[in-house]
Amino acid sequence: MIWLITGASAAGKTTVSQLLAERFERGVHVKGDVFRRMVVSGRHEMSMSPSDEAVDQLRLRYKLGAATADVYATAGFTVVVQDVILGHHLREYVERIRTRPLHLVVLAPSVETLRAREAARSKTAYGGGDTPDAMDAVLREETPRIGLWLDTSEQTPEQTVDEILRRRDESLL
Repeated sequence: MIWLITGASAAGKTTVSQLLAERFERGVHVKGDVFRRMVVSGRHEMSMSPSDEAVDQLRLRYKLGAATADVYATAGFTVVVQDVILGHHLREYVERIRTRPLHLVVLAPSVETLRAREAARSKTAYGGGDTPDAMDAVLREETPRIGLWLDTSEQTPEQTVDEILRRRDESLL
């Protein structure tokens, strides 16, 4: 089985996905950002106003993430794959994953929570004019309402994982 976890930057995807994968006897955590970082020269970063090349590289990253998740699932692992997948890209990503069952969880804390979490992190997810407010707007206004959407503003990562597992039927696509 595959669990696809998405949300805006600083929503808690990496932490929640790691904890979720650890709950399974044979769990794998596929981090979409790893595929972005593999491009060591010629990388075009995504932004709210991306270049055509940035969008092409994003789609490549999504293709690699979905394929990697399928390969691990075929080998008998429960896979948790996470990335920032917003807008129309979400349906495209879901269609790339062949393995079923497929669960989708969208972490959607408040924009105030995104701002606070971003300020508390050692890494910076927002740059080049991008803001938590802009990314949150794309999430809420342009992303299809499929899967399980969770407002995790008041939850610890462990509480979020507990809720994901408790509401697993709602996340099934």
